[in-house]
Amino acid sequence: MDFTLTFIRLFGQSIFLALPVLALLISLIIIAGQVAGRIEGWSRFDAFYWSFITATTVGYGDIKPVKRSAKVLSIVVAMIGLMFTGVFVAITVSTASNAFETHRLQPAEQRVGGTRNSTYNIRDVYHVNL
Repeated sequence: MDFTLTFIRLFGQSIFLALPVLALLISLIIIAGQVAGRIEGWSRFDAFYWSFITATTVGYGDIKPVKRSAKVLSIVVAMIGLMFTGVFVAITVSTASNAFETHRLQPAEQRVGGTRNSTYNIRDVYHVNL
């Protein structure tokens, strides 16, 4: 449980620090989606929906651009979406590594609740299956 709480705390701090970058990328996705929607004549909601479906690379295909300029914007939206996903995954991996490192550096007695003379199983100490 301590690892989970450490991870959540570090993850929240990391997201807070990366918030300007994440907000910029989301804003670019929304703006490019609205421009593509205006070119294609979609409603604002349809353009918003399309931009996030495209940015997450789900691509249902229910709404798709027909005009060349909107197709170019769809490539831009997809690339920005990949950047957003990359930043988010990097934050998650870094946070997990930091949380593991934090718990690895603590004495085993604090992690498991034993005494110094106790015998520990590696699975109990690191909470992982090897």
